[in-house]
Amino acid sequence: MSELHDEPYDPAITASEIAYHGAVWDIRRETFDLPEAPGLVRDLMAHTGAVGVAVVDDEQRILLVQQYRHPVRARLWEVPAGLLDVPGEDPWDAAKRELVEEADLTADHWQVLSDSCLTPGGSSETLRLYLARGLHDVPEADRHQRSEEEAGFRFRWVSIDDALEAVVAGRITNAIAQLAILQVSRILRAEATGTPVQLRAVDAPRLLVDGRPEFGRGAEVDTTGPARPGED
Repeated sequence: MSELHDEPYDPAITASEIAYHGAVWDIRRETFDLPEAPGLVRDLMAHTGAVGVAVVDDEQRILLVQQYRHPVRARLWEVPAGLLDVPGEDPWDAAKRELVEEADLTADHWQVLSDSCLTPGGSSETLRLYLARGLHDVPEADRHQRSEEEAGFRFRWVSIDDALEAVVAGRITNAIAQLAILQVSRILRAEATGTPVQLRAVDAPRLLVDGRPEFGRGAEVDTTGPARPGED
């Protein structure tokens, strides 16, 4: 049986335009051809991508951050996360920056937990989730001054069993937090039995997005090229 994996595919895009220029996101309308369905038109959120951090301390607790999210009118428990909105910034550097800015922490040990397409039916957003351990507090004088929704952050260190229970009971609904909690639970349970999980290094390639042009605001989309050779 062949290895199970998603398959990147570049269709022939015949038209691409900004249908709506928003305060944070642009909505792009594209027309493209698939071998099985030519002339498709789809609107999508042009997203720069993001990173998230599952932060685990020496007591095997995970750090959760509560933040107000206006589209769902709720204060959600999440993990530290942020956009890849600094041109040319490496995802790991972005994750370290977000950990400092959102949690006042640095970490000695980093690994990749997962790469995800969060809402692929309507957004180009991809997220790399990291595991951070070996934590240190950022000195008070060097801490980031949080503003807007971040000014209302609340923090809680939670045992992994309590976090899992909250996910199963429907009390934690943020998808990235759920993924982080499930991944950390798997790792901690394996380590407790002496069979640690093999994780990827921070420089492991992002298989679906490495080599793809930046697709956030202001991106240029090729509307002349054919589908990738051998894919049509």
